[in-house]
Amino acid sequence: MITPRTMGRRVAGRRTLVAGALAAGAVVLVPGTPAVLLAAAGLWLFLGAPAVLMYDVAGRSVSTRDGRLLIAVCLGVVWAMAVALALNTVLPLAGMDRPLTRLPLTLAAAGSLVLLAALSPPSDRQGGGVPWWRTLRREPLPAGTAAVLALGVPTVALAVAGAVRLNNGLGSQVSFAALTGVALLVVLLMARHARWSSPVVELGLFLAAVALLLLTSLRGWGLSGHDIQREFVFFRMTSDADRWNVGGYDDPYNACLSVTLLPTALERLTGIPGMYVFKALLPVLFALAVPLVHRSVRNVAPKLLALLSAVFFMAFPAFFSDMTFLARQEVAFVLLGCVMVVLTDTGRPLANRRFMVMALFCGIVISHYSTTYILVTVFALAFAVDIAWRLASRLRRRGARGPVARGFVTLWMVAGMAVATVAWTGPVTHTSDQLHSTVSLTVRDLVGGAAEQGSSDTAYSLFGGHVVSPQQRLDDFRAEAVEDRSERGGLYPMAVVDDYPTPPAEQQNLPLTSAGRAIQDLGVDVSAVNETVRQSVARVLQVLLAVGFVTALVGRRRVFRPQRDQVTLTVGMTVVIAVLTVLPQLSVDYGLLRSFQQGLFFFAPFVAAGMLWIFRWAGRAGPPVACAVTLAIFVDLTGVVPKVLGGYRPQLHLDNAGQYYDMYYAHPEKDAAVGWLEARTVDGPGPGLAPPPPAVPPAPSLVGQVNVQTDGPTSGYGFQRLEDRNRGAVKDDLYPALVERDAYVLLGPTAVKKGEVTVFSRGDLVTYRYPVAFLDAMKDKLYSSEGTEIFR
Repeated sequence: MITPRTMGRRVAGRRTLVAGALAAGAVVLVPGTPAVLLAAAGLWLFLGAPAVLMYDVAGRSVSTRDGRLLIAVCLGVVWAMAVALALNTVLPLAGMDRPLTRLPLTLAAAGSLVLLAALSPPSDRQGGGVPWWRTLRREPLPAGTAAVLALGVPTVALAVAGAVRLNNGLGSQVSFAALTGVALLVVLLMARHARWSSPVVELGLFLAAVALLLLTSLRGWGLSGHDIQREFVFFRMTSDADRWNVGGYDDPYNACLSVTLLPTALERLTGIPGMYVFKALLPVLFALAVPLVHRSVRNVAPKLLALLSAVFFMAFPAFFSDMTFLARQEVAFVLLGCVMVVLTDTGRPLANRRFMVMALFCGIVISHYSTTYILVTVFALAFAVDIAWRLASRLRRRGARGPVARGFVTLWMVAGMAVATVAWTGPVTHTSDQLHSTVSLTVRDLVGGAAEQGSSDTAYSLFGGHVVSPQQRLDDFRAEAVEDRSERGGLYPMAVVDDYPTPPAEQQNLPLTSAGRAIQDLGVDVSAVNETVRQSVARVLQVLLAVGFVTALVGRRRVFRPQRDQVTLTVGMTVVIAVLTVLPQLSVDYGLLRSFQQGLFFFAPFVAAGMLWIFRWAGRAGPPVACAVTLAIFVDLTGVVPKVLGGYRPQLHLDNAGQYYDMYYAHPEKDAAVGWLEARTVDGPGPGLAPPPPAVPPAPSLVGQVNVQTDGPTSGYGFQRLEDRNRGAVKDDLYPALVERDAYVLLGPTAVKKGEVTVFSRGDLVTYRYPVAFLDAMKDKLYSSEGTEIFR
């Protein structure tokens, strides 16, 4: 029982905490505060202090100290979004049109801390334990902490330095060293997990995840990636207006507070540029998903199973190659990890845990729409499976006394999730059109048969996906382009366009290294082996899932005994993945690989259990062998093996080449070309825009509406500013059949230097040879600099 004296110390400590946060607020408001001090004060005021106050709140639904800390940090993020939303809603009613400036944000953050401290008094539970930060003064560091920090911190530093070197056009040696450091950190955790506590293992997993994510997120001096460039457009709209305009844009991106209000508030309070909020802060936050997976599995399973589950989650390619380009889903996935930690922790009352899950779900709703839709579906299916399970149990018992076990998920939870989702996407933000479109197209596919191909990611599934060749993809894309011509005017005749073919371009592999050539000399086709391994791993993970699931339920030698809810949620998520596989429109709109990444929150322990069960024949050597195989999968999928041997496609985090680099990398020379184009509008250059290069001859003034067609995404660079200032359209449909006679055509470095253009069509990247001769014949070249050209 906690004594009054102890409670008094906690109250005094809380007052000190609030006073420190208020002091941080004062630092934020002082003009000329050094950048480092401003960033530290702003982060503490907006995220750190709320997380500390949330520690006791988390203790009401989570029993472990590391679990409480992880939940508290994520609750702090939800609280931050809620504070910004409240400020954005209330101040305009009082006549303040720009509520998201630094002063009101600072006052709101400080006032919310005082309110939070008053509403959540220190817990008097003895079972809550002493917060970890209070033990540091009187207890030695847990075993392994020094070793993890000694390897993990330099690895993170190498990841940052490696990305910077690649951005400067230098080699990938430092990035590869960082990737090797990540692999060594995983080896260290596998070797010492039995002796080290869970918080130490989770610290190591967090550092490994941070390094792996920063290798990709920091690529480019601008924003590199697919969705992140469009996310940044809506962030900039919010930031420039100092207000989130909920009714201004009926776009699902605008409904994601994780990419509008949250980064805007962080930029204002910390002084960190918004670009690096997206490129650094949000990926570091997402790295918490890995220790969250570990903690959720450790609640119900042995240490090794929890570690392997986290490694499988981190090794899946979508984790490090795509998630850093999806800031809104990064935040949502971290909150989903918290949901699983609460769900699997039976050390707290069921009612408290259900309430916490619903609070976290509300955070997911305002963070990302597709994660929300899938989660509601999974929970609804899990509830249905639980009902069927209970009915089957009653039939087997046949009148036996005693209640039948019930699951965590209830009808009111599913209904509450559905209501929250409909309310947010409907009357609040009016952004449900994308969902309606997907549903209508899916119904069309079900009724009339699928007329179009789904994403090629379905080829990795065991549920019936098939491989679509690049030529088939390009044929489908061409057919869509020809169909679009009927709705547009001012295009070149097809008789002219047909004279310039656009064959698919084969992706080039890295040259074989000396090690790769040595293996090749032995008669082994290194490129074929690399491709086969990559293609097979996804299916291997699905087989491991099936083996682990079956053996965990009915096997005589179970690796672990799963909770009822883990089983029902896994069934629900598996059904969702199967549906995504067989219905083309769903695979295009929601992404099969990202859905599998989301599914790993539920079924990662079954994948790990399958790996351990398969090697049970090895006796005591079974766990080390399972660790070795898991490590081999990890180093191959993260790019270590392909980089050592060569003979595989370049990857963005290790090379200045490859499909992602060609399409999504932020090329500064392309940004300069956009600036040159904007500088010649009737209004002149935009704010902060550098004048055009003196070596480029002047061009006629672009009077009136300016339509621009280019290769690659149009959300990045200065395209949005150009579109807004000139009332014209900026399009990424550079295919010859869609080139407009009067439009300006901007070719990026890849199109000019390699003669290739990559487009995103039906959930896939399609690369084809671009006929630059077509533009030379039909248009005049106005600009040519650093491998970028503009035609009209």
